[in-house]
Amino acid sequence: MDWQNLPSGGNIEDRRGAGGLPGGGLAVGGIGGLILTLIAMFFGIDPGVITGGGSQAPQQTQAPSPANTNTEEYQFVDRIMASNDQVWSGVFQQAGREFQEPTLVLYSGGTRSGCGTANSAVGPFYCPLDSKIYLDTSFFNTMSSRLGGGGTFAYSYVIAHEYGHHIQNELGIADQVERKQQSARSEAEANSYSVRLELQADCFAGVWGNQTQAQTKITQQDVQQAVSTAEAIGDDTLTRGAVRPDSFTHGTSQQRVNWFMTGLKSGNPNSCDTFNVAYNQL
Repeated sequence: MDWQNLPSGGNIEDRRGAGGLPGGGLAVGGIGGLILTLIAMFFGIDPGVITGGGSQAPQQTQAPSPANTNTEEYQFVDRIMASNDQVWSGVFQQAGREFQEPTLVLYSGGTRSGCGTANSAVGPFYCPLDSKIYLDTSFFNTMSSRLGGGGTFAYSYVIAHEYGHHIQNELGIADQVERKQQSARSEAEANSYSVRLELQADCFAGVWGNQTQAQTKITQQDVQQAVSTAEAIGDDTLTRGAVRPDSFTHGTSQQRVNWFMTGLKSGNPNSCDTFNVAYNQL
């Protein structure tokens, strides 16, 4: 993947080296218990907010160190964000809608978000209350060792997935899901909305991949690395079948792969409507 060909200038807030926050963690409650805590360790929208358990936290008070923009890690994240900005700003412009670009916060160890305290164990997540993506880049090491292997396109998929949650927030989809979950008649019904939300974010990540192919020249190997990551973070894989399918909140490995590939092949956000598909057909 030739990520160096992507535009630069993403909205990056670098808090690495700010000292972190001791003993923190995102508040998780309600529909998943221990299993939801496990799922929350892998990328997704902040579970505390999705389940109604999040709360507005104090803003970051520690002064971050000046961003080291010369590192390859920073430049990579910057270009993935800037290219997502470019793709989705264009999509919204074509639809005659205004678009507010999100910010990605790089941190190490721990930090505060609008949704609560985050630490490195949480993994990347999007907070709809402050429209920011939070990423401790040590998670890329976790991907390499535990989640289907690494690779720049797989890392890009992680960021693009979180960006997809911002798109859902901008379109009001996240708010609709929260309202439906609050009025759900069962835990299984509430969980099903989370699954649809996550699969749509996977599809949006694929749309970004499609629309940047001319610049990135992604190979079949790149795609396989992203697919391997999608497979590794399916609910069925993470829990090794230890829980009921109706307790899943992110979708099975196959569902995640299918929807990512739907977006990657079509390049069309309209192909990502996971909310008008029968649940057993997702």
